[in-house]
Amino acid sequence: MQIKGSGSQPSAKGPAEWFTGTVRIDPLFPVTAPARAAGNAVTFEPGARTAWHTHPLGQILIVTFGLGWVQRDGGPVEEIRPGDVVWFEPGEKHWHGASPTTAMQHIAIQESLDGKAVEWMEKVSDAQYKRR
Repeated sequence: MQIKGSGSQPSAKGPAEWFTGTVRIDPLFPVTAPARAAGNAVTFEPGARTAWHTHPLGQILIVTFGLGWVQRDGGPVEEIRPGDVVWFEPGEKHWHGASPTTAMQHIAIQESLDGKAVEWMEKVSDAQYKRR
């Protein structure tokens, strides 16, 4: 058994090449073999969002507070709220983030395949983001 105490792992700023706006990533649990899953609490300030990306084995988001937006490639921008659980299929191109006026936090859980959990792509443009 292992217990990671609250505050025992440092927060990190979301890298500018993967995010637009101010994003904080708080690690919850890393991949620990033989398991493949890792989890982070990700907090988006208003207007902040990920770049387009995919996950080889899919991704689960659990919204913990605020108001967010998600979109899969070719689909509408959809609203997410606390308690919502979002599942992105393996290889499904998508983005997620806060609404323009309200911060949002979610827990993100994804598995690694051959040591890789995400494939980052182009940033979501302001025009794409504001299509809602």
